[in-house]
Order: sequence, then structure tokens, then C-alpha cells
Amino acid sequence: MNHPSGPETGPAIEICDLKKEYGKGRGVFDVSFAVKHGETFGFLGPNGAGKTVTMRTLMGFIRPDEGDARINGLDCFRNRARIQERLGYLPGEIACMDEMTGAAFLEFMARMKKLRDRTRMNELVEYFELDPARRIRKMSKGTKQKVGLVCAFMTSPDIILLDEPTSGLDPLMQSRFIDLVLQEKRRGATILLSSHLFEEVERTCDRVAFIRAGRLAGSMRMDDVRKSRKRVFAITFANAATRDRYVRAHVDASPRPQGDASVEVTVAENLDAFVKDLAAYDTVDLTAREQTLEELFMHLYGTMEKGGSHE
Repeated sequence: MNHPSGPETGPAIEICDLKKEYGKGRGVFDVSFAVKHGETFGFLGPNGAGKTVTMRTLMGFIRPDEGDARINGLDCFRNRARIQERLGYLPGEIACMDEMTGAAFLEFMARMKKLRDRTRMNELVEYFELDPARRIRKMSKGTKQKVGLVCAFMTSPDIILLDEPTSGLDPLMQSRFIDLVLQEKRRGATILLSSHLFEEVERTCDRVAFIRAGRLAGSMRMDDVRKSRKRVFAITFANAATRDRYVRAHVDASPRPQGDASVEVTVAENLDAFVKDLAAYDTVDLTAREQTLEELFMHLYGTMEKGGSHE
């Protein structure tokens, strides 16, 4: 795989002490992370957390107040034209030329990217079942998103930045997008994917980082996330009195808001002890689920606020 510049030993994408402040607590503050060549990195967080600001800084659209953003060792703001030549990018808000048809816009973008062979572009149009004949202003949000995805991937770029890539897509197309990312990973592409949808990150990413209110809570390898995820059990007791007795004996049990005689309990390792203890209570239902990535990172964020860290 040919990387456009910079030693392969260095990271493909690097952000160091990035700060961009917009007032009233908005922006990003002291954000640092690096993405290795060939890695898929998930950038997670709620809307407004700072994901788009970070992405736009990497594209060279925003000049940071402090810190550095580099792609293949090149400064993202000073060398933005050179970087963008070889980059795939899907913005969070797609602003296309509304009066153009999808086909005309894709052709315009292909010429701008100096794409001689349209084979990959046409494959992606078919893959996402995109009808490019309509004018862009008459397209739904999901159809515009498909146009953006074709633009991002059609040059088979070495590095791809995707800001909320499945926004507006139906479940079938979300699944196709995930399969496409897995194909691109096998090809050796480096992908930075910002999202608030935890399933797509869980299925595609090698590492994930969580950002909240402009600050990075931490990053973890996806394998470590899987190992550290706990089970959440919903227990329904025979009556409210039994539930109350259980809650008094288990400070980590939280009554469920439905108002019935049930609680939720998070269990880490000792499942045997949990089950044996529960046998002392009259139970009518027990269901289990995996802790979500969001719950895990919110726990991580809470420990960091208390002075802990996890890297």
C-alpha cells in the first residue's frame, strides 16, 4: 500500500493538544489521539460533543487555537490542499450543489479528484442502490447521504474521514455501510469514523475514543472493551416487598422506572455468586443484556472525573 507522504512508522492521523473554543463551553479542549496506518478508529460521543470540530480541523477547514492536527506528518491547515487530494471525506452535513442531479455532482467530484476510471464509482452507486438521476434538492436525507458515501470512497483513498456516516440511512443500508468499511479495512485503508451509534463502531473499529463536552474521556482497544463489558440483569420479583428487601441488601441494584417489582443489576465477573444469592429471593423473571459501549464509557468518564484514567 502506498502512503502519500510521511514515514509509515508514524501515525496516519495525529491530533495533539487540540483546542478550538467557540465560547459558552463549546469547542474542543486539549484533545489528543493518534490513528495508525490501516487502523479503523471510532470517535464516539453525543451530538455537540466536538466530533465535527475535530473532523473539520483534520480537513484543514478550521485553524486550531492551540495544538496540532497532522495527516501523514503534514500539518492539516498549512497543507490542506495536498492532503485533500488523497483523502476520502464525508461531512456531517452534506452541502451539495442543489440544482445538480446526483449523477452530475458525482461526475463533477470525479473530475475534481482526477478520477480517470469510473468503475469504482459506478460499483458504489449500485451497491447503495442510489438513483443519481434526481436533482439533489429533491433527494431525501438518506439519498444525499448515499451520494456523500460514494464521493468518500470512490477514489479508494488511503485515509477516510467519516462524520456520522449512517445518518439518514435505513437499517439495510447501515448494514451495507458496515460491510463496506470492513472491505476497506481488508484493503488497508485508515478510517476515522465519528458516530453516536455504538453498533456500527463496535462492528468496525479496532480502537474507540469517547468525547464529551469537548474533552476526551479516554481510548480503548475494541478487544479490551469487549473484555471489560459487564452484563446488566433485569430481575423481576414476585412483589414489591421482595424487591425492596433485595435493594436494601444490594446497594448497586437500581429499581427500574416502570414501577413494577423489578431492578437492574450490573454484574462483572462472579456470575455464580450472583445466581446463588438471587436464589434466596422469590423471582418471576430474569433477563440479561450486554452493557452498551455508551454505558461503559460513561462509567470510564465518571472515573476520570474523579482523577482516574484508562488508556
